[in-house]
Amino acid sequence: MAKTVFVGMSGGVDSSVSAALLVEQGYHVIGVYMKNWSKDLPGMKCPWAEDLADAKRVAVRLGIDFEVWDFEKEYHEKVVEYMIAEFKKGNTPNPDVMCNEEIKFKLFFEKALERGADFIATGHYARTAGDKMLRAVDENKDQTYFLYRISKEAISKTIFPIGGMLKADVKKLAEERGLHNAYKKESMGVCFVGEVGMKDFLKEYIDVSPGEIREAGSEKVLGYHDGAVFYTIGQRHGLYLSGVSGEINDGLPYYVVAKDLEQNIVYVSKDLNHAAIWTDELRLKDIILREPVTGDLKVRLRHRAELVSCELEGEVLKFEKEIKRPAAGQSAVLYAGDVCIGGGVIA
Repeated sequence: MAKTVFVGMSGGVDSSVSAALLVEQGYHVIGVYMKNWSKDLPGMKCPWAEDLADAKRVAVRLGIDFEVWDFEKEYHEKVVEYMIAEFKKGNTPNPDVMCNEEIKFKLFFEKALERGADFIATGHYARTAGDKMLRAVDENKDQTYFLYRISKEAISKTIFPIGGMLKADVKKLAEERGLHNAYKKESMGVCFVGEVGMKDFLKEYIDVSPGEIREAGSEKVLGYHDGAVFYTIGQRHGLYLSGVSGEINDGLPYYVVAKDLEQNIVYVSKDLNHAAIWTDELRLKDIILREPVTGDLKVRLRHRAELVSCELEGEVLKFEKEIKRPAAGQSAVLYAGDVCIGGGVIA
């Protein structure tokens, strides 16, 4: 008897090809569109209806059952409220990480098992070996950074059909199978709102007001910002100082080195060696480790960033040489070879 797989279908090419491959491999496949967000924002229509239509069209093409599961209430509570609260604290959270942990590999996973699933599947670029999660073959598309918080149980019952493929080959497979979304443009905005930028989204939920951008040390006012919460330590782009983006007079760039949220002031400096920008250790919180920490440990501090050698001592991540400090609220994801063993949130 064929094993049953519930596939999360977003309307994009990756999840569509994943469903197609599972059908060809003989599984009993049921496609599910997770309705996590449907609210329009000023000047930006939420693409959920179009994405749903694309997913349904692929399901019809493949001849599989298709359902819509509404997680909008839970999504707002678990992901959106968390994200807004973190920004209010001055942190820079990652909603994709929280979405995977709380929605796709918890709510969706649990409901699929209740419905009789042997496995779930998604279009993520990752691989599994038993209850271990491995980096994808396509290093440029690897998404284990966003998946590091999911449980061993979920990993053991998840199939990532395209984890061993290159993105170009996925598109080719979609074209060969007559899938209409073979070359659908990927959304680059907020994970659940489409093309709208994070700043535009947050303005709907956080009261922000313009404030001064000052030079650290001298307190000289160099320009103005539209809300201190939008800026991250180390940021150099998007600074409009005396009418010049990111630089003044001598052409050297300014970097954000501090934020005073109470006074609504952003501090910048031209000193690339400023202590706020570099560090040789990071303190982590909310650490999840699926495997013991042994041998050569590496960390990824941003999606697609290079892997950096490190040591983990309790909650402190230590480096042989100084690294550029990532924003508080982002994730540090740990690897032993190809295996993603877990990680934590940067405090």
